[in-house]
Amino acid sequence: MDRRRFFQSTIQTTGAALGAQALAPTAAQAQNPAALAASYAPPQPAAAPARKPTGTKATMVAGTQHSHQDEVLSVMSSFGINHICSTDLGTQLDASWSVDSLSKLRERVEKHGIALDMVPIPLPSAVIAKAPMSAIMMGKDPERDKQIEMCQQMIRNCAKAGIPAIKYNMSILGVVRIGRTPGRGESTYSTWNYEKATDKDQMTEAGPVSADAYWERIEYFLSRVVPVATEEKVRMACHPHDPGMPEPQGYRGVHTVLGSPAGLKKFVSMHESPYHGLNFCQGTVSEMLKDPNKEIHDVIRYFGSRKKIFNVHFRNIRGGFGDFQETLPDAGSVNMIEAIKTYQSVGYPFMLMPDHVPQIPGDKGGALAFAFSFGYIQALIQMLG
Repeated sequence: MDRRRFFQSTIQTTGAALGAQALAPTAAQAQNPAALAASYAPPQPAAAPARKPTGTKATMVAGTQHSHQDEVLSVMSSFGINHICSTDLGTQLDASWSVDSLSKLRERVEKHGIALDMVPIPLPSAVIAKAPMSAIMMGKDPERDKQIEMCQQMIRNCAKAGIPAIKYNMSILGVVRIGRTPGRGESTYSTWNYEKATDKDQMTEAGPVSADAYWERIEYFLSRVVPVATEEKVRMACHPHDPGMPEPQGYRGVHTVLGSPAGLKKFVSMHESPYHGLNFCQGTVSEMLKDPNKEIHDVIRYFGSRKKIFNVHFRNIRGGFGDFQETLPDAGSVNMIEAIKTYQSVGYPFMLMPDHVPQIPGDKGGALAFAFSFGYIQALIQMLG
């Protein structure tokens, strides 16, 4: 389900499906992980809304990445979602990335009692042919230097505008699936099965990309961007490759070096900085594991204890490496109640947010599936208190 369509249908169907007569949030509604976040990472430049204590013992907060439009923010504040990552801004260094535009965006979000905790730079989870800054991952000079310079300036402008974090991908294949399969009730699940994929040997526009070549391109980017993020005190949260592919086979000529826990460990150790870490998609990491319900906790603890998790896509799958379906949070292989306890045990202080959801007949744009996921996350956070 395309999460960006969710809120268009949410606004259209709030009366019938979500009962969304948006209530103006009060200051007391905002949760306050500020002190915990300060111990988790160095001081941040963001001028976020005050997060007043609510008495909860949970270290993390519920968040979203679906939209920063006012009508959507009204719904989110009514759900008690008081932290967001914006949706895409400009695909180049244009006026949308100016300090003035970013500051106005943050201020507009804050009028709803919501903190703008993160924005995406234009390195999305798109297949390389559709990537707006494709030269970076294709290793094309001199275009990649120009694109990296734009990323550097975007980070500097975020710092000046009081936005503490950015998210991004180092993607060539994009998000790879084979289609949909039956799920719980009448829903259908987005599905991946490596053995059933029919295009394994069809090269992308990037051509063959060995593991060494992929690491070189990542190194080239990190060596130029992490120092800027560190200087500006802006966290960089990278999404893993979705899904990881088997080795030595790879997929479409590409070796997904950020598609395993070992690859992610290597990644965060490169150009070590408290501002260099992960957009930890729990669903994607679960896709890397043979027994995700058992193995996910050690992975969370590894990166969480090292303060390398800057955002969490709190979604579930049924299955494991090479063969899985994307489910609602309560219907997959991972016990999400135990998972959130593991985040709590490492003092994770940032956002937990829904990501992909099943398609359900009559659920236009996934409105109800996402509302279910928001409520599930909020209930687990409340459980911790």
